[in-house]
Amino acid sequence: MATVELRFSALPEHVRTARLVAAAVARRAGVDEAVLDEVRLAVGEACSRAVGLHVSNGIVAPVRVVLVEDEKKFSIEVGDEVPGGAGERADGAVESGDAEGDDEMGLAVISGLVDDVEVTSGEHGGVIRMSWPTTPAPALP
Repeated sequence: MATVELRFSALPEHVRTARLVAAAVARRAGVDEAVLDEVRLAVGEACSRAVGLHVSNGIVAPVRVVLVEDEKKFSIEVGDEVPGGAGERADGAVESGDAEGDDEMGLAVISGLVDDVEVTSGEHGGVIRMSWPTTPAPALP
């Protein structure tokens, strides 16, 4: 099981880098070429969501992305450090307005792109887990 971990400051300009790294690792892991655009888009949405949550809650911790290559699937976890997850600030107040709507829209986009997705949140932050099937590399002669 190969793992790549990426941490970046919660700045929108770093989302592109995360997307590129995810696509490169997914390709190497054996994710079908036709699905790589979905991987890029889903990771971009998940990272943009995490960046937005960090910025709106004043969290300076980095956003974390973990890419895991298993025997039959490729998984990506995008984690934020916002206690309680989306729509709730670190001080317990509930966010309202556009930020919440953007968050729901981002999750809807991810759900539309990825068949196997799980969103969890807790006192230490939230995680979006996504996975795609892989095809084994052909044996070398």
